[in-house]
Amino acid sequence: MRAIVVVASSLALLAGCSANASDNADQAPAVSVGAASAGLPSAHVHGVGRDPGDGALLLATHEGLFRYGTDGPTRVGPIVDLMGFAVVGPGHYYASGHPNMVPELPQPMGLIESTDSGKTWTVLSRGGQSDFHALTQAGDTVVAFDGQLRRTTDRRTWSTAALPGEPRTLAADPNGTTVLATTESGLFSSKDRGLTWAPIAGAPPLLQVAWGDARWVAGVTPDGAVMLSTDGAQTWRMTGATVSPPQAVSASMTKSGFEILVVTENDVLGSADGTKFAPVSR
Repeated sequence: MRAIVVVASSLALLAGCSANASDNADQAPAVSVGAASAGLPSAHVHGVGRDPGDGALLLATHEGLFRYGTDGPTRVGPIVDLMGFAVVGPGHYYASGHPNMVPELPQPMGLIESTDSGKTWTVLSRGGQSDFHALTQAGDTVVAFDGQLRRTTDRRTWSTAALPGEPRTLAADPNGTTVLATTESGLFSSKDRGLTWAPIAGAPPLLQVAWGDARWVAGVTPDGAVMLSTDGAQTWRMTGATVSPPQAVSASMTKSGFEILVVTENDVLGSADGTKFAPVSR
């Protein structure tokens, strides 16, 4: 699975896929869902986050990427099924998934990249091979899972690593020194960007986990209990809040301070301390 011919095949798709994905985005008008509309712009949300450049709320969904503004969520870019999703810089995202109505893209898409806030996407590698349901960037390394844990430093060639169990979530701290993985066997930590893993003793059984900064980490258990760590995921406390089963969770340090975002079946909820959540409109 790591043969050079695999990477060469993916590179051959690079130029055509980037242009065609842009063409499809031009042909399909953006869909705007008014701020007063109930529910989410898509029934299936696979990722949530904030763009560190303009602070925009982002939802990666079965029907593409949505950005929230004053008039609610607006789809940007092609109508592709974004599964794994990671915000890695202002207007800079990685994702994976399925091409949906974009026949020029490979099925599955492998690792794809946007450097223009989701308007266009380029296939970097493993097109036609990998549907990464979980991925994160740890320093210079992308760590992702498609049934096998994989790592890459050049976004083209991949190596494999062993993780006890299938990760529900992969999350790297902002400094890229520690990666967390939530599994049915418990919470695991890697200090070498996904190469080796060790369980975190006493950690709660988390379904989703997300870093706010190098110390603050938010997590949600399978029954919806919100957990918080302020020492880099070593110890945890219950916040007292409970949310509906989450589709996606993120955390970040915004201009207003620490923020946790939780996407439930019906809404995007936000909290500054993990104790009280309210709908987020933008």
